[in-house]
Amino acid sequence: MAKYCEVCGKGKVSGHLVTFSNRKSNRTWSPNVRKIRAIVNGSPKKINVCTRCIRSGNVERAL
Repeated sequence: MAKYCEVCGKGKVSGHLVTFSNRKSNRTWSPNVRKIRAIVNGSPKKINVCTRCIRSGNVERAL
């Protein structure tokens, strides 16, 4: 899957995984990105969009 949303630009975020003993290890959070078909400039095209943008309807407004 893609690493970022082409509508809102949401991408990977990094931080620490903290255990009960307060040890810290690096980890990343990835957005829930899906490949959907949308009409871009009058022609159908596959774009990578996060599920938040799909649910809120931002796909139609951004294209």
